[in-house]
Amino acid sequence: MFEEKRVPDRQVRAARTETTVRVYQACSPAVADAALENQTFAGLEGTTWLDLSFRWAAYGSGNGSKPGHERILAVDLTRDGFEWALAHPGPVLLRWEAERDLDHTALNFEALRLGLTGEAAGHYTGDWITAITDVTPVIRDIAGLLATDQLHKAVRLVPHEPPYPLGEDLAKAVGATG
Repeated sequence: MFEEKRVPDRQVRAARTETTVRVYQACSPAVADAALENQTFAGLEGTTWLDLSFRWAAYGSGNGSKPGHERILAVDLTRDGFEWALAHPGPVLLRWEAERDLDHTALNFEALRLGLTGEAAGHYTGDWITAITDVTPVIRDIAGLLATDQLHKAVRLVPHEPPYPLGEDLAKAVGATG
């Protein structure tokens, strides 16, 4: 009998190395240029939203077409900083949103977004960032391939985002189900 293997409803997934976790931040061209030059962000105000999912970042920015979200940056954070963020509700807002496919259609499982304020935003800009890379061209390449019915090529450009290993307490704190 066939048994469907289903992705857990709420599973933290992210591209990562042994020491870093990649998140995505959509921003204006001026903010992106300064962040790339300085390898950090300056003057963040309000809540700064970070997406763990490349596909959600593409969706949320309209593939880089929404005003103020024309550029999408991949931001590599220390794992310690990332896990601190997950463990500190208050200065960190945790939001589960429907994951998206490449056409931006909602899927039946959720991706985690982090909203940084106050102390968390200070740690983000001052302590956690190890590298910033512009992935806007990749997102636009994917959109172009999809527009010309080349899904097989577009899929190859999407980064691998495997499940992130969370301890039981941290999984419970963020509401992860797998």
